[in-house]
Amino acid sequence: MFRHCLAPLAAIAATAMPAAVIAQGQSADLQLVQTHLRGLSTMTADFSQTDRAGKVLTGTLTLKQPGKLRFQYEKGVPLLIVAEGGALTFIDYSVRQVQRWPIKESPLGVLLDPTRDLTRFASVVPGADDRLLSVEARDPKHPEYGRITLVFARNAAGPAGLTLQGWVALDSQNNRTTVRLSNQRFGTLVSDGTFRWNDPRRSGGRR
Repeated sequence: MFRHCLAPLAAIAATAMPAAVIAQGQSADLQLVQTHLRGLSTMTADFSQTDRAGKVLTGTLTLKQPGKLRFQYEKGVPLLIVAEGGALTFIDYSVRQVQRWPIKESPLGVLLDPTRDLTRFASVVPGADDRLLSVEARDPKHPEYGRITLVFARNAAGPAGLTLQGWVALDSQNNRTTVRLSNQRFGTLVSDGTFRWNDPRRSGGRR
């Protein structure tokens, strides 16, 4: 839903614009996103997650650079996703199951490693609304990692004038997950303890 098709008049205007000018603008936008990610120390937000079946879950997102992320789902949902120590961990407390994989092999890696050069694996997605900036990131050498389209709003209140609005992630099986963010807050104090979690395989508890 975050992808935007060019309106007919906009498409005509784009074809009339020199390719070099378009490329220059896209390069500047990628650099802007890179600057935003590198300037993003912490962010908290409310999220709404929609899976391929249309099921919607809500909760709170906490991000701390470098490499820390927590999806705390709404009360009654026995799931938790935490990124820390170079790994992304999915915990299902209902069945006491824990799955881990390297962050770099997840589409979310683009958010959690701001040192990576976006120009090597990302491109700007054209859109009709100049207030939004969409960037698709994928590793052409590893299509099994999936891909992610990040959507930003041009907002002076955010780092580098951008605010992350959400993303659409596709895994290697083309399973789509859409995440929308609201109530974004930047630069708040976030303790490293936020990213600790209880292992249900040992305690049977949840956090």
